[in-house]
Amino acid sequence: MSRWTVGVDRAACLGTGMCTSIAPDHFRLDGGTSTPVSPEVDPDDAVIDAAESCPMEAILVRSADGTVLAPQP
Repeated sequence: MSRWTVGVDRAACLGTGMCTSIAPDHFRLDGGTSTPVSPEVDPDDAVIDAAESCPMEAILVRSADGTVLAPQP
């Protein structure tokens, strides 16, 4: 199974906590902004949902080949 990479643009993040409520196993708030628990994750729809729900589109999810999975343009 190919893993996904997850990144958060901490400069863009407002710290709303939406990602931590949608995917608590994958995101935590650190110093008022979100950070991934791990930079690589097994595919999980909750990670996509969190990225799509971010009001600032600060979360970027990529497949193993580098394709952007979320947020969708």
